[in-house]
Amino acid sequence: MNEHKKHGSSFSSKMGFILAAAGSAVGLGNLWRFPYLAAKYGGGSFLLIYVILAVTFGFALMITEIALGRKTGKSALYAFSTLHEKCGFIGILASIVPIIILPYYCVIGGWVIKFAWAFLTGSGNAAAADDLLGYCVEKQVPVVLCTTGLSEEQLAKVEESAKKVAVLKSANMSLGINLLLKILQDATKVLSPAGYDIELVEKHHNQKLDAPSGTALALADSINEAADNQYHYVYDRSQVRQKRDGKEIGISALRGGTIVGEHEVIFAGTDEVIEFKHTAYSRSVFGKGAVEAAKFLAGKESGMYDMSDVVGL
Repeated sequence: MNEHKKHGSSFSSKMGFILAAAGSAVGLGNLWRFPYLAAKYGGGSFLLIYVILAVTFGFALMITEIALGRKTGKSALYAFSTLHEKCGFIGILASIVPIIILPYYCVIGGWVIKFAWAFLTGSGNAAAADDLLGYCVEKQVPVVLCTTGLSEEQLAKVEESAKKVAVLKSANMSLGINLLLKILQDATKVLSPAGYDIELVEKHHNQKLDAPSGTALALADSINEAADNQYHYVYDRSQVRQKRDGKEIGISALRGGTIVGEHEVIFAGTDEVIEFKHTAYSRSVFGKGAVEAAKFLAGKESGMYDMSDVVGL
């Protein structure tokens, strides 16, 4: 009986003890907040202080807790009173603290579930936009927003945020695409009155969810704006058997392989075709544009900006 009791109160292996100790000492806050805190408080210097405190105070407290449990063989609620009857209140406090902390971890757990679901459903970028805008408004920090696929509610939040901080929103951060937007407006003013049909073809990798792309819609909107919004957009002709409307812009989306991004605008007239095409071979072009946008936005007053402001078009 005593032998069974002895084995029942012991770990079956060293690994079991290590995992139990790690589970008790390393909270979820350490895992989720550590990268944020390290970045906020100095990176390497914060890490050095963290390690020193963990090895000294953290290790000492963990050993004390383990020793107390093995000595008394009781839970935190009764272990302290076993050592001394006047220390019983410490056990009560030690049991209350986790109850107080529980709501905090429930909130963190909710965040994890929210963003995990957003990641699994492919809407992670759009989900992050809400928190990004909220943070920038709270801290009065300008924000560069180049996420597509936002809902109508999120777009309204972007407009509302622009009343309080500087917001630069663009469907595409490429300098080339934003130059193309201007070129297409000039071309439309000449070719649209001449009766040229307008078609737009966009190609992206097979992991992209939204179609057509935000850039394709931005190109179509730029053309339509130059034509006093005379055009409407057609995305699928398979269900209708009729001649092409002269005031439509056909938009086709292709998905395949690892295509970073390709957009082609076709002005088709009688006996001639004029094509404007932009191809992104690397996502670095978007990063470079985002950096230029951030430089432009620094110190700007609240309001809505776009990449045309950055490139001076």
